[in-house]
Amino acid sequence: MIKNKNFKLLLFIFLGLFCLAAGNTESWREKKSEHFIVYFTQDESFAQDVLNAAEKDYRRIAHDLGYARYSEFWTWDKRVKIYIHPDRESFLKATGQPSWSEGMADYTNKQIVSYVWGKDFIESLLPHEIAHLVFRDFVGFVGQIPLWLDEGVAQWEEEAKRSNMKKLIQRYYQQDNLLLISDIMKLNIEHLKDKQGVLIRATRTKDGKDGVLFLSANNLVEIYYLQSVALVGYLIEKYGSQAFSGFCRELRDGKNVEEALKVAYPLHIRSLQEFEDGWREYLKAGS
Repeated sequence: MIKNKNFKLLLFIFLGLFCLAAGNTESWREKKSEHFIVYFTQDESFAQDVLNAAEKDYRRIAHDLGYARYSEFWTWDKRVKIYIHPDRESFLKATGQPSWSEGMADYTNKQIVSYVWGKDFIESLLPHEIAHLVFRDFVGFVGQIPLWLDEGVAQWEEEAKRSNMKKLIQRYYQQDNLLLISDIMKLNIEHLKDKQGVLIRATRTKDGKDGVLFLSANNLVEIYYLQSVALVGYLIEKYGSQAFSGFCRELRDGKNVEEALKVAYPLHIRSLQEFEDGWREYLKAGS
């Protein structure tokens, strides 16, 4: 009797492992373009839409960042791989991502992974993650690259959201709810996730007076990300892609943000204070 129970238990475990392995095995098909390979299991039409959008995004992002294309960049065996799982459940099972995740990017191996979820994937997550990959190819992982710049670039390249983001930053500006740029430079939002209660931050009003913000951790993170994309947008729209490229290159080569700004924008931004002043004038002109 004991032997029979043991046999049944072993059989159950074996079948469970077999089913798990089978569930993790994807019969990937692929579509290729100059810079990308899209892997998919079904919905070939969606895969083609992803491939077309990825090529368009790549060219626009490289142009926006002033990143001159060099020989064989993201071509042949260096192409970025995009894996599209058939549904959310299979994506979460294969990647181990948290339940709220819609996709992920592996910057080291140049991979983007998500599932078939339609329009928002193509308009939001895809350009966001491609921007991260292009930006990191440009600046590397060694220099002093602040989080606000990395995330600001990725959000800026979600082109479909730009208009709304500009409206939101104008609203925060009018309400005197913006962080000081000097504060953003040293703020580590990773430490804010589990913070409770009210957080106090310095600010500056539209008429140049010192002020104080009383924020929850969620409010602070929201303002941080929104202000990050607004700062990147200001640098690119006001002074152009080539100057922005020079700014990123100086960071890549080891300069801190203030030093890099001085070199890239010698006539306009020679300190964090001038960065703040110029950005606020830019917001005022757009209000």
